[in-house]
Amino acid sequence: MMTLCRYIPLQRIPSPTVILSPNNPSKLHKITILPLVHSRVSRASFSSSMENPPEGYRRNVGICLISPSKKIFAASRLDIPDSWQMPQGGIDESEDPRNAAIRELREETGVTSADIVAEVPYWLTYDFPPHVREKLKKQWGSDWKGQAQKWFLVKFSGNDQEINLLGDGTEKPEFGEWSWMSPQQIIDRAVDFKKPVYREVFTNFSPHLQ
Repeated sequence: MMTLCRYIPLQRIPSPTVILSPNNPSKLHKITILPLVHSRVSRASFSSSMENPPEGYRRNVGICLISPSKKIFAASRLDIPDSWQMPQGGIDESEDPRNAAIRELREETGVTSADIVAEVPYWLTYDFPPHVREKLKKQWGSDWKGQAQKWFLVKFSGNDQEINLLGDGTEKPEFGEWSWMSPQQIIDRAVDFKKPVYREVFTNFSPHLQ
């Protein structure tokens, strides 16, 4: 049975070092069940060049965090009701994508007990719907068509108490609830424009998810 965890902020968590190290404090949680919602979308597009993602797309990393039982971490966005996703975030200027993945995972989930075990060997892209593009243009000050992502499979070696949706305290929290899910559950709960990318990610990582 899938368990759903909600973290209630009690205090800001101090920023740890960038080295994978100790566990972060846990928060309170409650258990509920969510219904599945199905949707049909098109296939993801991709670029075969690791160094040069398509022009006009923001460079980004995605993190497929798996538990010892081969379930995948997903969390609900605070700004989009009923929208679930895997951790992701922008790559800083001159930042190595692998380092960016470790940093984003720590900033968004507090997780430091994790190791990269695989990656998708090409960039995956998705386009922003017009209303999302306009919103992000105002937020970022740049007009991106969408995002070009490098995806990493990351093995979690800690325990659930380490997961903290306040992250490491360096960024504003993005998520309200989290759960360990199957690939199909994540696809069902994702926004439509990310579903093709998620399907491609899970196809690439399928040998590690059996």
